[in-house]
Amino acid sequence: MKKRVLVVEDEEKLRRVLELQLASAGFEVDKAATAEDGIKVVDRADLVLTDLRLPNMDGLQLLALIRRQNAQVPVVVMTAYGSIETAVESMKAGATDFLLKPFSLDHLMQVVHKALEVRALRDENRQLKEELGRRYEYDNIIGRSEPMQEIFATIERVAPTRATVLLAGESGVGKDLIARAIHFRSPRKDRPLVKINCTAIPENLMESELFGYEKGAFTGAVTSKPGKFEQADTGTVFLDEIGDVPGPIQVKLLRILQEREFERLGSNVTRHTDVRVIAATNQDLRAALEQGTFREDLYYRLNVVPLNIPPLRERKQDIPFLANHFIRKLASDSGSEVESITDAAMDKLLNYHWPGNVRELENVIERSLVLCRGKQLDAADIKLENAPRPRAPSDSRFLPEGLTLDQYEQELIREALRRADGNKSQAARLLGLSRNALRYRLTQMGLEA
Repeated sequence: MKKRVLVVEDEEKLRRVLELQLASAGFEVDKAATAEDGIKVVDRADLVLTDLRLPNMDGLQLLALIRRQNAQVPVVVMTAYGSIETAVESMKAGATDFLLKPFSLDHLMQVVHKALEVRALRDENRQLKEELGRRYEYDNIIGRSEPMQEIFATIERVAPTRATVLLAGESGVGKDLIARAIHFRSPRKDRPLVKINCTAIPENLMESELFGYEKGAFTGAVTSKPGKFEQADTGTVFLDEIGDVPGPIQVKLLRILQEREFERLGSNVTRHTDVRVIAATNQDLRAALEQGTFREDLYYRLNVVPLNIPPLRERKQDIPFLANHFIRKLASDSGSEVESITDAAMDKLLNYHWPGNVRELENVIERSLVLCRGKQLDAADIKLENAPRPRAPSDSRFLPEGLTLDQYEQELIREALRRADGNKSQAARLLGLSRNALRYRLTQMGLEA
């Protein structure tokens, strides 16, 4: 396709000469006598050639507008010898090059071609950076599948903010790695990351662990001690298994999220903390809301940026890359000589349903490396658990009377959407589907819009 040059020049004769010269060189040409007319068509220009002295709005003002509207387009400014300082000023403002009047047409074409070459190089460099941005290994997280690429993109967007993130997914999918990736790509990366496993802390100790206590607050409290939220001040708190937090503590967590303040156990002194909260759960918090075991106000405070991590069985295209990563990572530690894996062994991994997700895959690879005596893992070296595949809890597994399979599936999808208040990610998780799989079914039903 021909390149398009926008010429902004108030002198009609020069504007016509430039048009003829550029057209004879194979360019499409747009012309404007004023900056106001030029800015209207700048979006389709591959290069802008503008005089600095224009009626009303001058060339520098036009340059500033172009940089805001079409930052990538190169701008070549034309100026008389007496305005050399202005030309230098325009270069500082973002012009690609300048032409001192009077100039030869040969020199004009040299400058135009050079500016377009610079743009082509910049475009190529930007494209390469964008391609590199689609990370396959992200802070030790392996993922070439589309769902994982979406997660990586979300991490990039959410990490620089202080927004609260709620990670949802089955045990073993790597929620802790995602939390670490968010923290270490945030402005708080040099500050503390404090992980709190809500399941591992006894209920009677949870308040003192999270918020600290004062001397004499209870028997054995011989000194004061700061809690996890104080330790994480200016950093990040990762609340793992947030669904297991008891009701009284949920109230205090809500206050932390809303007001950024708390009191130590045994104290009435209000303390402030600046923490970013990332929470994770393998439970269906929506179901917990219906059962009354999880506070609705806390759920919405945590669910600012929901991130649903798919189970391994829904992204099996990642298994070969994960398996080879674990072989490289674990072989030396286990004293194994294994360097690769056979196709038969890989097929065995791909055909398994992975109830324990990525964590189970890592354990299987580690066990196989210990048992393997050669330099290549074969199918016989892969020892898998005979865990049953997940199935519906109901004993009645046949269709309800009077419904076809398609009708029954549509009824289930509508019910999931109702329970999820229209949230497709939540509905997909209730149905055991990926979001893309649910969207496909909704499209088939004519409900995607």
